[in-house]
This record gives sequence, structure tokens and C-alpha cells, in this order.
Amino acid sequence: MAEKQRRTRGARESVRAVVDSGAVELVPDPDRPRAWTLLLDGAPQSHVDLDDPTWLEFEYIRRLGHIVDLCAPARQPMHALHLGGGALSLPRYLAATRPRSRQQVVEIDARLIAFVREHLPLEKTAQVRIRNGDAREVAAKAPDAVFDLAVVDAYGGSRVPAHLTSVEFVQEIARTLRPDGVYTANLADGGRLDFVRAQIATVEAVFPHVLMISDPAVLRGRRFGNVIVAASRRELPVPELTRRTAADPFPGRVQHGDALDDFTGGAAVVVDTTAASSPMPPPRIFDKR
Repeated sequence: MAEKQRRTRGARESVRAVVDSGAVELVPDPDRPRAWTLLLDGAPQSHVDLDDPTWLEFEYIRRLGHIVDLCAPARQPMHALHLGGGALSLPRYLAATRPRSRQQVVEIDARLIAFVREHLPLEKTAQVRIRNGDAREVAAKAPDAVFDLAVVDAYGGSRVPAHLTSVEFVQEIARTLRPDGVYTANLADGGRLDFVRAQIATVEAVFPHVLMISDPAVLRGRRFGNVIVAASRRELPVPELTRRTAADPFPGRVQHGDALDDFTGGAAVVVDTTAASSPMPPPRIFDKR
């Protein structure tokens, strides 16, 4: 285990370590007795409440949670693939809201996995298997048509790695999904949102039904932030997603159909030979709402 340093923060202590990805810290949430925020190099990455895994603090995770809720009838178990682990916020949520779900998490940072297992242990009943490895390499070994849900939330530092942005990668994940399975991705961009536009065009080249969820200020280019993309071979629950997202503490906007086509504006599909990592956030700007 990496060298750790503890410091008092109220009744609890924060925990620091060095993992493969950088300097990691768990900071106690002063408002929730067993909740913690995971920071990587000072940037908030995940929030976990060990007493209530259904509490989703960050807005982008809350939006992924809405998609999880609407993918299938309530409490129906799912088989899910998570590319990118962090503190396992979404796998914990799915295990709590859909008992008996089987989940596979792929995380490239072995020391981060060990850190999270030690300080934020999963419930013993959670059927979550965590594998250390590259997201694309592990997905390539998965069988065809086995997952109900695939969540791509893999970052190298604060950027999506280039090899996880191409149409070949999306096709690989689509291959592992059942016919009615749902693909989701957490992206980050700002300004003209050129990266997000290209990513949506890329996902649309694979799936007939695609939508995007984000904060209106991000869509208007006023700040850097998260954008959630969801896609499937079947129609997505757009009306209910729209209602839930609009009712969030930080209301979001759902775009699909013609509005999404207008947004992409003819952006080119990304292929392996042209793929690039997502843009670097502005200095000291890490929007994980």
C-alpha cells in the first residue's frame, strides 16, 4: 500500500495515499456521518455514502443513476460493465437499487483499487467483480451480448484516453451488449464542445437511438463540465429522463433527435487513426457536480 498520511478533520480523519494515477485523498463529508469524497490530484472524482449508497452527490453520477433506474423495471437485476472504477459510486448504487445484479468493474489503477477496497469496502452482498486492466483490452475479451448496461467513465488523470473515444471502441462495447442493452459515457468538455460533438457523432454511427444530458451552462460554452451520453438499439426513455433531470438540484437538459443532430453540426466520426484524448480542464477547474 502506498505511503499514507492522516490528518484530523472534525470527528474523522482524511486519508491520503499515492496511487498509480497520482495523489489520492479521501475527505469526510461533514454533513453525512459515513460519507467520503475521493480526490485525485486535488480534483473531486467520486462521492460515497457507506450508510446510503443510493445517495448520489455529484450531478453527473445522479444523471447516470437516472439512466440506470430507467433501463429496466424497478429492482430487476442487471448485468453491468463499468469501464473506470473510482470509488465505485455507481456500482454501489446499482447493487442497492437492483439486488442480485452482477457487475464487472475495470480499473487500470491497481493501487487505487486496493485503496478503495481498504477504506470504502463494498457490501458483502454486492456481486461486484473488480478487474485491474485497460478498459478496451478487457472489453475485447468479453463475450457477445452479455451485458444490459455498459458505463464508460474511464479517465487518465482528468482526460478520457484517446483509445476510448473511437468508433472501433464503441463498436466493441456494443458487441458486448444485449439487443436492448444501454451504452452510457461520461464525457468532459468546454467552450465549443468540439470533443463532445465528435463523440456523439461517433456513438450515432453505432447506435440508432442516442441522447445527451448536460448542464445548460456547459451546452452554451460558459463553463467546462460533464456531459452524459446514452445510446441503445431500442428507444430510450426520453420523457422520463427529461423530467428527472429537470428536477435535479442542478437542473440538466436532455437533447435527442433533431436537436442532437443540430448540435453535432456534421462533426466527423472519430476512428482509431484520428482519435485524441479529451481536452484538459482549465487550471483548477474540475466540475464534478
